[in-house]
Amino acid sequence: MMRDWRVVGLRSVVGLAASLAGCSMAFFVQAARADEGMWLINALPKEQLEDRYGFEPSAAWLEKAQHAAVKVGQGGSGSFVSARGLVMTNHHVASEAIQKLTTPERNLMRDGFIAKSEAEELRVEGQEISMLVGIRDVTKEINAAAEKDAGNPQAAEAARQAEIGRIETEESKKSGLNCRVVTLFGGGLYHLYSVKRFTDVRLVFAPEELAASYGGDADNFEYPRFGLDMAFFRVYENGKPYEPKHFFAFNPSGAKEGEAVFVVGHPGRTQRLLTVDDLRFLRDYEYPARLAEIWRTEVHLREFMGRSKRNALVAGDEYDGVANSRKARQGQLRGLQDPTLMKAKIEAQEKLFDSRMPEVQRAVSAVAALSAAKKPWREGISQFILLNRGMPGELSSRALKLVLRSEEITRDSAQRLREFRDARLEETDEDILNDVPMDEAFETALLSSWLSRIVELRGGDDQLVRSILGNQTAQRVAYDAISGTKLKDQSERKRLLLGGADAIKDSTDPLIVLARKVAPAVSAIRKGYERTVEPAEREAYARLAEARFKVLGQSVAPDATGTLRVSFGAVKGYTQDGEQIPAFTTLQGLLDRAKKHEGEAEYALVPRFQAAAGKFNPATPYNFVCTADIIGGNSGSPVLNAKGEVVGLIFDGNIESLPNAFLYSEERARAVSVDVRAILESLRVVYDAKGLLTELETGK
Repeated sequence: MMRDWRVVGLRSVVGLAASLAGCSMAFFVQAARADEGMWLINALPKEQLEDRYGFEPSAAWLEKAQHAAVKVGQGGSGSFVSARGLVMTNHHVASEAIQKLTTPERNLMRDGFIAKSEAEELRVEGQEISMLVGIRDVTKEINAAAEKDAGNPQAAEAARQAEIGRIETEESKKSGLNCRVVTLFGGGLYHLYSVKRFTDVRLVFAPEELAASYGGDADNFEYPRFGLDMAFFRVYENGKPYEPKHFFAFNPSGAKEGEAVFVVGHPGRTQRLLTVDDLRFLRDYEYPARLAEIWRTEVHLREFMGRSKRNALVAGDEYDGVANSRKARQGQLRGLQDPTLMKAKIEAQEKLFDSRMPEVQRAVSAVAALSAAKKPWREGISQFILLNRGMPGELSSRALKLVLRSEEITRDSAQRLREFRDARLEETDEDILNDVPMDEAFETALLSSWLSRIVELRGGDDQLVRSILGNQTAQRVAYDAISGTKLKDQSERKRLLLGGADAIKDSTDPLIVLARKVAPAVSAIRKGYERTVEPAEREAYARLAEARFKVLGQSVAPDATGTLRVSFGAVKGYTQDGEQIPAFTTLQGLLDRAKKHEGEAEYALVPRFQAAAGKFNPATPYNFVCTADIIGGNSGSPVLNAKGEVVGLIFDGNIESLPNAFLYSEERARAVSVDVRAILESLRVVYDAKGLLTELETGK
């Protein structure tokens, strides 16, 4: 599973050294080659596509790709696949929504869900799907605003942020869309993205979790795979199914071995253009600190879930996410600890810096300044991670946002924390007011763990700790705050939001009182980082981009930023430990795997599959792999053929795709997809979902 925090698996990464050793230094400083690159929709490498696959995307192809590909929530991908607003994504991307709709009486995670008609579709409170409407390059405006303070990174960054805020606010008001400036190449380019947001989202179909994540943890990030990791939502507007101008039609024939395919989605984050010192910071400080937090949270969640079946139900999705996050960080850290990777990065940077060109020398100075700015944060990184994350849980996070909002709203937009700036305030307010299911016991456990961690990091005699705890334990403070709060009531949250600073100041709600104590520390550490590190980062990476552009032009894709990208590759197997791994698995392979692992819960066929085993075509392709360059956040991305038709659905990467965060290798790294033929066959034979099947086959 590849949520943006479900990135890697844990098979030994010793073999990565061999792959990395084969990469020449030119790989890091010359233009992208092979199938590398998560490319901007408005800056595809057309010559590379033509040379490699004989394909030149037309303007119509690109327009459809931009408007039919959507973002699901904050970290997943999806696509319109019918003229009636039907959206395809992964089960694991939709799992939070499915979990919200699950009750002890109606366990949708265990039993799946099929809406036989639009009237049966289930609205998911707080779920958002968004579509990119327009892109505009605003680099000149933003750089011009910062130019007068070019010798002062802090002042230049303040001017830059003020201009970004002005552009976002003006464009949002003018268009009625959600407009955000996206930073590319660390500050080399700035693009304004205008996004249409949909908040009336309804669940149409989800298979059983066991079918979606077949093989469980053991098979996660492995291949061959047999996962039916799919789900379908429908987007509504004004109470009716939204009718998109563009959607991707299904091609029931699927893809063939060697065929070129295209992945259109929202990859979360790559770090291929980081400086050597920033990679060292990740390796030696940030990743170990994040792993410590993750391990601790995982243990606490396991303890909570072990107390009752109800606890296991309400916390299951959170636990799965944390466990996968732990695997992701461990795998990435091991990659960074590989001396071969770091040696390659050092040699590449030295080669780039071995020039007297003014652009390069400016980059050298800016990189040195960034390293100096980050140095004081090494020892305090654990506190930054904890406080930057904010209070956990649905109730506590809303309480903290209400308190922070009441303070931030009194400042000029550019001086506020990001989520409270004018262009994003409406979205933040919606999040505060949205009603979502919440369990008091789970909320209490999350808050208790977070407060206990503050005590561990700062010590019992710390002023903030004494203010929070008084004469009580963290557990008692958490219990009193959650059990006594009125914030479960949307009307109370709305009253406090509209009442502003006075309402927050006068509130005696125990959770608001607690948030008032925590908010200054959260605000101080976030703004401290924003004022010291981020200006230096912006300057360093802007200068690095300038140097790279001088040497390479813009022939290298920018790092992934959670924004719309296109990757491409071929359907292709690979060799692992001397064994040839085929590109496709089949339904027969699923039956064989279930028989081989008989008695193991994670490999059991769900009842629907058992009943249909003699009815479906066992030769039907089930999962397949391709060389497209993906990472967490690509989950739910459609896999398209050259005609722009759906042939698959991305849901994972294999373990060999581990280095994708830092570099790409075509040799063994693969993107894993559900085959379109498995989607259609399962809907037809296993789930008897006639209405959904017809809609996918006809687009209507």
